[in-house]
Amino acid sequence: MYSDKKKNRLVPVLLLVLVIAAAAVLAVLAVNGANSERRTEGAEAIRQTVTDAARQCYAVEGVYPPNLRYLEEHYGIAVNTKDYYVTYDAFASNLPPAVEVIPKPGK
Repeated sequence: MYSDKKKNRLVPVLLLVLVIAAAAVLAVLAVNGANSERRTEGAEAIRQTVTDAARQCYAVEGVYPPNLRYLEEHYGIAVNTKDYYVTYDAFASNLPPAVEVIPKPGK
């Protein structure tokens, strides 16, 4: 009796294609998740660096710095404003500033 084996091969090939496509989608999602985590960690590192420099300024000079530029000029920090939004809100010279760092979208 004759049977057509080509029809039987179609199902495994389609299944293989679906598995490869699913693996590719999962890989893209994993890379995007890793990039998001890296950007979040970068934002926290910048916030901590600015906060530490402000505390050092307070310890040395007795006042918190008035703005972020002061920290960059006098304490040598470099803030990545290309990839992050950084806000530095100094309410008073004797109170610690509020520092917020947010990753820019699409970077």
